[in-house]
Amino acid sequence: MKSLSERTAKLSFQRALLVWFRQVARDLPWRRTKDPYVVLVSEMMLQQTRVEQVIPYFEKFMEALPSIDALAAASEDTVLKLWEGLGYYARARNLHKTAKMIVHDLGSKFPKTAAKWMEFPGVGSYSAGAIASIAFNERVPVVDGNVKRVLARLFDIADCVDEPATEEALWNIAETLIPVRSPGDFNQAVMELGARNCLLGEPRCDGCPMRKLCAAYAAGTQRERPVTRPTAEPVQREEVIAVVMKDDSYLLGRRPSKGLLGGLWEFPSGKLERGESHEKVLVREAKQELGIAIRVGELITTVQHSYSHIELTLHVYRCRYVSGTLKPKTYMELRWVPRGEIYSYALPKSNQKFLRSV
Repeated sequence: MKSLSERTAKLSFQRALLVWFRQVARDLPWRRTKDPYVVLVSEMMLQQTRVEQVIPYFEKFMEALPSIDALAAASEDTVLKLWEGLGYYARARNLHKTAKMIVHDLGSKFPKTAAKWMEFPGVGSYSAGAIASIAFNERVPVVDGNVKRVLARLFDIADCVDEPATEEALWNIAETLIPVRSPGDFNQAVMELGARNCLLGEPRCDGCPMRKLCAAYAAGTQRERPVTRPTAEPVQREEVIAVVMKDDSYLLGRRPSKGLLGGLWEFPSGKLERGESHEKVLVREAKQELGIAIRVGELITTVQHSYSHIELTLHVYRCRYVSGTLKPKTYMELRWVPRGEIYSYALPKSNQKFLRSV
């Protein structure tokens, strides 16, 4: 790895980046304050999610739950409903748990160091560093995908950035670059550079404030950096969805709190195995997983939905309750929900895709 070891080069980098950031930084709602609660919520939402997608969710969330005390006092259903559609729901549950810990264990006093923030659920080294540096001016680095890309190009790093040894080296480099003053602004500036100029695949080098200091630009290797592991092809899967009606109510199941879509409500589903009919799967799953007998009606719709690792095809059937008593096996809870109340429940985006058709 190449190194910007000279003090003058490091100072030039810090100065140029901060000047650029203060001139062009986007006016994002969480950047208008150093309130640690605001920073905490925004950083949890921004994990693996684009800024543009986060903004409306952040504004809605802050309007409904404007303080750490309000968040701690809210029900999990309320928090998940506010998060509905943003994905990676473990973040919402961890944020809720963190709020309760801060309120009940710390008397609503926020920790000031990254080391303390890492004691909370779902707060890793990146989020902890971001919160501590932005809200409390602690001189700690942050390294996410954007920062890895910037550093890999700045130092022309040919090693795979996903390897533990390389990632550790990137954290060490980032730590040496952090200025004593305005560490939070500096961290945001590096992330902004990755989001605005140092883009994946086609970096915008012409307008980059770091171009004269960038080793990859000098070597002509900027499009070859960073080196990453190849991504696996998503798994193809088919499921059948049972929209079970009883009188004027629909049957919803609440998913286990841990795992994919934890804590959300959904229309019951079953995995379709090769050679099985849709009706057979629906009847079997209703008996085994729900404790009831159903009559399968017409196909309402078929929808496609993608996760990072799964491509889903969902066949949605209208069904009618016949007999039996609800006995949840996989779900935490089963509930008959009146037609007019469906939209008050936090549902996965896959269910929202066919809700109007239902």
